[in-house]
Amino acid sequence: MTSVRVERLDHLGLIAATIKDLGLIDMIDARLTPDEQKALTPGEAVAGMILNGLGFANKPLTLTPQFFTNKPLDLLFRQGVEAEMFNRFKLGRTLDDLHTYGCDVLFSELALAVCAHEGIDQRFHHLDTTSFSLNGDYVPERDEQAIRITHGYSKDHRPDLKQAVLELMVSQDGGVPMASKSWDGNASDSQIFKERAEALLTTFARSEAPRYLVADAKLYSEDNAVHLAKLGFITRIPATLKLVSQVISQALQGELWHDVDEGTRYQPIALCHYGMAQRWLVVSSQAALERTEKNVNTAQQREGEVVKKQLFHLQAKRFDTPDTAQAALAAVSKSWRYHQVDTHHLLAHKRYERKGRPSAETAIKAMTWQIQAQVRPDQAVMEAHKQHHACYVIGTNIEASQLSDVEIIKAYKLQSYAEGGFRFLKDPLFFVSSLFVKKPSRIQGLLMVMTLALLVYSVTQRRLRKQLAEHDATIPNQINQPTQRPTLRWVFQLLEGIHRVQVTVQGHVQELIAGLNEVQIKILRLFGEEVCRLYQISTG
Repeated sequence: MTSVRVERLDHLGLIAATIKDLGLIDMIDARLTPDEQKALTPGEAVAGMILNGLGFANKPLTLTPQFFTNKPLDLLFRQGVEAEMFNRFKLGRTLDDLHTYGCDVLFSELALAVCAHEGIDQRFHHLDTTSFSLNGDYVPERDEQAIRITHGYSKDHRPDLKQAVLELMVSQDGGVPMASKSWDGNASDSQIFKERAEALLTTFARSEAPRYLVADAKLYSEDNAVHLAKLGFITRIPATLKLVSQVISQALQGELWHDVDEGTRYQPIALCHYGMAQRWLVVSSQAALERTEKNVNTAQQREGEVVKKQLFHLQAKRFDTPDTAQAALAAVSKSWRYHQVDTHHLLAHKRYERKGRPSAETAIKAMTWQIQAQVRPDQAVMEAHKQHHACYVIGTNIEASQLSDVEIIKAYKLQSYAEGGFRFLKDPLFFVSSLFVKKPSRIQGLLMVMTLALLVYSVTQRRLRKQLAEHDATIPNQINQPTQRPTLRWVFQLLEGIHRVQVTVQGHVQELIAGLNEVQIKILRLFGEEVCRLYQISTG
């Protein structure tokens, strides 16, 4: 008797190989002691959740068994693992175990080991936060360590929903997460950044090589200055400070600009602020100027509609004297930001002693005045606003002998790595509808697993790009052009259509990997022997 079984492998074998190579399952099991009576260990349960999330299969964690139904689990895990083992009870208990151990502590321990294993440059720590909107009611926790799911400032623009806040710190080398922490839904960035800066003091002090903290403007405050003074920091200075506007205006009046690249220039200013000697770099970029230009033009057009209505009502009024008419026009024009009076003239209106058509002898009782004005855009003011808002200020207390001005600017621009991590975590197909769990402690565990999935993703992407650069090789991008810096998400799509086929003939099982093409084989060979063995291809 002959039977054939076809299972989807796609990119999941690559992710499973990375998880095993990093030793994540063993490290988790060493900390969350497996129950000998349970068929699935905590590490394997976490790995299953990561594979589900990185499968982008539009299936929440409650449907993990269905996700694994047609997958080769012996390749992804080990012999004996079945899809039914990843049921919601096992996953829920695993999330509880993660919280009991300490989600933030566990992630830091795993990330530290991964960074050491991969040789990741940890000089720059990019810090940022985001919020995750949650639906439904949440069971109050007796555990005081659990976060509170509550309303707060929503970065998702959903103030109607309760939320949790996630703090993330990633490396500049590959955007690999190095620290993660979940917070109450109403926690502020200022509070989070202040505590993180304080916590990093010991870490930075123990490090043999210099380390630097990079973050957005919420890091820089007078309350946090006592911690920042002991760290090497790179941050955007809040535009709400009056001094920032003064510094930008001063820079725009000068001509000593230095080029960073074709579209970016800067001016350095040395000063002492919040008791710290610092370098402030006024940065102006062509991209920011183009964005600002569009915003200012839009604002000018909107103001033009308002000005038109104001003049309509003003010109309908009558004033006792020319001075009061001109004063009324001046009062209205004070509120204009992007317009100015071009021309104006007065119309005299006579009021006679008696009603009816006046004759030459009819006495004039009084004179009233009507003012009419024409306005035009104030081009000088608009240009000044465009130039001013195209600038921002980066502050640092790092000596120029350690990092040059250009290195400071480039380091701050790579803050996009942290923002990119959040975009990844919030992808609608990533852990879709997974924040279904009703216990805040499990929400913390799930956020930790999601960040761990980002860790695996970023390490795998870093490995691929490194191998492409070392071999001077390329793969086709979305428009079929060669690239050495593909996103791993695109590579996942390129690896679609790979299956494991098992043919059973009279009790003898033969298996093969089907659906491989030249591009897929080229990609898989870049990841080494273990991946090649899993996909049954030669190392080349």
